[in-house]
Formats: sequence, C-alpha cells, structure tokens
Amino acid sequence: MSALPDAVRVLEFEGPFRGTRVTVHPVLILDPQGHLLVDTGLPGQGETLRRLLAQHGAQPATVRWLVLTHQDLDHIGNAPELVAESGAEVYAHRADAPFIQGQRLLLKLAPERLATLAPEARAFFEEWAKHPPQVRVSHLVEDGDKLPVGGGVRVVYTPGHTPGHLSLYLEAHRVLVAGDALVVADGQLRGPRPEVTLDMAEAMRSVAKLAALEPEFVVCYHGGVYGPGAARRLQEIASVGA
Repeated sequence: MSALPDAVRVLEFEGPFRGTRVTVHPVLILDPQGHLLVDTGLPGQGETLRRLLAQHGAQPATVRWLVLTHQDLDHIGNAPELVAESGAEVYAHRADAPFIQGQRLLLKLAPERLATLAPEARAFFEEWAKHPPQVRVSHLVEDGDKLPVGGGVRVVYTPGHTPGHLSLYLEAHRVLVAGDALVVADGQLRGPRPEVTLDMAEAMRSVAKLAALEPEFVVCYHGGVYGPGAARRLQEIASVGA
C-alpha cells in the first residue's frame, strides 16, 4: 500500500477542548531549508507541540514557515508561542488575518454563537474570548500561490468553514492538507460538518474545487489521513453537494 511521502509528517495532538478531549492533526512538512508547519494545535499546549515536533526530528527553531488554515482557536492555539521561539513567517488568507492578529474577535467566539453551546463548552470558549491567541500575519496568500517547500505547495482558497479558510496541495505527491474543509470520521472521508461551518453552500463549492485536484491522500485536521484512493471518495462528496 502506498504511504505519505517521508517529508510529510502528521502530528497527533490530543487534549481538552470544548469540555471534552479531542485529537487534531497539524501537519509538518520537512525541508532542508527549513520546515513548514500547518496549524498549531490546541490552545495552551505549547509544550505538547514542542514534544511532537521533536518526535519528527524538528524543533521550533527549525520551523521557518507557519501556515494557519484559518482563525479557529484549535488551529491558532499555540501560534504566538511558536513564532516567539522560531521567528517563523506566518501565512494566512486576508479574510481571516484580522481575526488571527487580534484586530477582530474570532467569529466563533462571538457571544451569539457561544449562547448556543452547552454550558461547559460555553465556559471554555468564554474564558478564551477574554484573551484569545493572536499573532502577526507576515504574508497574505491567495488561491494559487505557491510555497517553495517539499517540492512545491500550492495554496487553495477554500472558504465556507470560515471566510478565509485555506487548504494546501503538495502537487508532486498528490497530498491534500484540507484543514477543516473535510473530516475523516470512522475511517471514512466526509464533507464539512454543518454545526461548525459558517457557510455550508460556500463550503461545498470549496469541496468541488478540492475534488478537481484529484488527490491520492487527504489529511484532515479532524480525523487524520485518508487514502490512498482519496480522489474517488472526494468526487462522491462533491457530487452530493452539486
């Protein structure tokens, strides 16, 4: 069976979030000129991130690029600490950059959204809303931009989950890093989750864009790796939303 290329490492990051325990999957792309990290894990767990990087022969000081797929708390959680240690350049889409930089309140921390949550989850988010993580975005990226890492990484603008959601496509390896545009649940690749997606119609248009790439593997922040043979399943998901 085929596997992910050795340069692509999927971190498994478990911890408390929203009153329960969840597992998320930042992606580390190894490169001799400096590594690229996609998302930073659950907030308040910088030491866990350092340990996971070390397991793959990296450390904060060797992370040269940080791509934040979007503004959500479990993605930007350890970005300030990582950037302070590494000096990494931070990449994000312009639609989410003001939220990541602390100029606007994270959309999913808005009081009207928190009011819909169960009490324990609401208390968790209300506490983080007081002092959310924030980090300066060094570079605003757009659909089609390319990063010179791991044989070439293409930025794919995939709004819907948030206005500025990004995915990344490693063209040489046919590996799609999908962020929260897709999920893996019970071993199956699935579409975006409506309960945490701000615009489902837009999100499904983004799924169709990703399906056109015909990736062999998809790495989802929630659920991890799906593949080989991801292209066919992704086409099935896209056809449902057509």
